[in-house]
Amino acid sequence: MILGAALVLGALALLLYNRLEARQAEQSAADALPQLLQSIEAVPDSYESSFEYVPSAQQEDASGERYSLTMPVVEVDGYGYLGILVLPTLELELPVMSEWDYDRLKLAPCRYSGSIPSEDFVIAGHNYDGHFGTLHRLSVGDAVLFVDMAAKTYRFTVSAIETLAPTDVDAMTAGEYPLTLFTCTFGGQNRVAVRCEFAEE
Repeated sequence: MILGAALVLGALALLLYNRLEARQAEQSAADALPQLLQSIEAVPDSYESSFEYVPSAQQEDASGERYSLTMPVVEVDGYGYLGILVLPTLELELPVMSEWDYDRLKLAPCRYSGSIPSEDFVIAGHNYDGHFGTLHRLSVGDAVLFVDMAAKTYRFTVSAIETLAPTDVDAMTAGEYPLTLFTCTFGGQNRVAVRCEFAEE
């Protein structure tokens, strides 16, 4: 009975810790948003983005290796951010960090690889409800927007939702879609990957 009680208490403590971590993550993202919005609103009308849209045929170097073009970055509280991801169906607006590691993922979704101009932008996020925990609720045809730090809005449409093995990194980053959002499923057994195409003008 003592062992059973200890296991129950341990499970309860883990649940409370996870909920606290999720709340802190949601708050961190919410705190960064106003500063990013101020930076975006301060961009003068005459400012041009630091990159140009390059057709995918021109995104290989002389050796045939693919490369990722840079995107504008703004620093907030010591972290670089690329912009704001907007998921209208889920009523979410989330800052996106310019690079990822496990500590950054606890604060906000992060660029996992690629970029928008190289048409292989992959964003990773924890499965907290306030981050990517509700990605599975998206449907094909739903709108997805990304506002970069040069005040340019990119519009996408969900074209597929896939379940991938956590080790299938090649499939996640193959560059077949201009935007992929992914998170782990409940329990971390697999990955939910939301594939997006550029929306038609």
